[in-house]
Amino acid sequence: MNTKKTLIAAFAILLGFGLLSFSGDDRNFKIAKNLDLFNAIFKELDMFYVDTIDVEKMIQNGVNGMLSLTDPYTEYYPEEEVSSLKEMITGKYGGIGAAIRYYKAEDKIVIIEPTEGMPAAEMGVKAGDIILEVGGKKILRGDMKPQEFSGKVSDALRGEPGTSFVLKVLRPNKNDSTEMEFKITRKSIRTNPVPYYGMMRDSIGYISLSGFTDNCAKDFKKSFIELKQKGAKSLIVDLRDNGGGSLSEAVDIVNLFVPKGQEVVYTKGKFKQAESSFKTKYEPVDTEIPLVVLVNGSSASASEILSGSLQDLDRAVIVGSRTYGKGLVQTTRPLPYNGTLKVTTSKYYIPSGRCIQAIDYSKKNADGSVARTPDSLTNVFHTAIGREVRDGGGIRPDVEVKLPKYSNIIFYLMNEDIVFDYATQYCWSHEAPASVADFKLTDKDYADFKTLVKSRKFTYDRQSEKMLKSLKEVAEFEGYMDDAKKEFEALEKKLNHNLDRDLDTFSKQIREFLSQEIITRYFYQKGAAMERLKDDDCLEKAVDVLNDTDRYKKILSAPVKDEKSAADSDKSENDKK
Repeated sequence: MNTKKTLIAAFAILLGFGLLSFSGDDRNFKIAKNLDLFNAIFKELDMFYVDTIDVEKMIQNGVNGMLSLTDPYTEYYPEEEVSSLKEMITGKYGGIGAAIRYYKAEDKIVIIEPTEGMPAAEMGVKAGDIILEVGGKKILRGDMKPQEFSGKVSDALRGEPGTSFVLKVLRPNKNDSTEMEFKITRKSIRTNPVPYYGMMRDSIGYISLSGFTDNCAKDFKKSFIELKQKGAKSLIVDLRDNGGGSLSEAVDIVNLFVPKGQEVVYTKGKFKQAESSFKTKYEPVDTEIPLVVLVNGSSASASEILSGSLQDLDRAVIVGSRTYGKGLVQTTRPLPYNGTLKVTTSKYYIPSGRCIQAIDYSKKNADGSVARTPDSLTNVFHTAIGREVRDGGGIRPDVEVKLPKYSNIIFYLMNEDIVFDYATQYCWSHEAPASVADFKLTDKDYADFKTLVKSRKFTYDRQSEKMLKSLKEVAEFEGYMDDAKKEFEALEKKLNHNLDRDLDTFSKQIREFLSQEIITRYFYQKGAAMERLKDDDCLEKAVDVLNDTDRYKKILSAPVKDEKSAADSDKSENDKK
């Protein structure tokens, strides 16, 4: 690595951002001084350190350390990783269309989900297939970490559209496993941002949006128009677990429901180039249709622009739980040697004037941690008709729905691949159901699952047992153990590890995860989305709101002022005059 070129490149970046000028002020001197110091330290280490330095690793760690002082969204992508950044932005890549992950049981990589209509699915590759060879090269982990191993195999599966290779897999069967080969031709893969849309109840349409990739607004519009043609008189937009993406795509979706020329979001940074205003550019599709947007704690960024702006404009009722709170905007900057810096350059503000960013990364604790803005420090803003909304902590729903709390056992069942393996075994002996609506996991099926769990000698950590152990240690240290011994023994009996009991106690939750894993094997992502909606409190609440016209209108109405507050308001206005 040429350290002189590195130093020159660093100066060029700073100049490009407008953070460095040659006006001779103290800040610019500090920047030049510390860059020079960093360069000198590296040269001394490279020359005199007792062992040979891994240049790439040391510089990369230095860069990572520098970026750790900013926020989690400011990231450096070296040349070999730029393609993953482009994929994240566009939702497109060249490959076979299949999700993979590390599979502990075989110490190999397994196909977890082929994408409907893509090369892997069309050639007959199935979830559960264990990858043995890609293009004649054996897939062995060696000393790689599981994550590195997955990345290497992913890179091998991807390539230029039109190129072909032979994929060799081991397919688990009921009595034996079979090695199979598939000749697959790669193609341009685009992640479907609308995994499912359809009619819910009578005249209520439903659209699930999983991400804001390039052109997702066109997919959404097409789905919306089709639902209207099928008789949809109201609409539910599901943004739960949607982590965001393109800001402009979010604006274009808002545009379907509000008039042309409406400002949806504006951005502000510390230099003028970061300031922009985003307005609707087209004629809307429908400005009157009743609208509910579903959100949760994993709805972030562009999801919050869409839901927050519709809330600020009094155009939709928001149902669910408070969103993540990401009000930061990133742009990409080219770096020397074909690298890219994704950097936070501004914050976004929705129509009421609020920014929903929940964490101030400029105010870190001594240990490097950061905390969400407490509600007591948030500020009140107002929607177009005067409803109160707050900044600093995500989008607060108009109608809140408590999230279900999942048991600890589910995490371990998923992590140990037992849910995944059961779904694979289930498909050995069950034909595909006629539809998602026809599928139901029977009591016998669940009994078979319990048998599989026990055959694996499955164990898991129970938080209650851990806490009890800690409490006993504290009681012994403080001298209370002798007096409380009987109480501890009684509590220990009640909190003992009982797998049968836990599998029965949490059967409803476990069945949900089993059903989703199984139905995905037959009906892909569309089926999984439909299965999740079978028992969905948030969806039911949305349906209730849309079916109750008076309640819907009341939520989106201006707050009623009492006579005293109205008189005080009039007096205040007259005083201003």
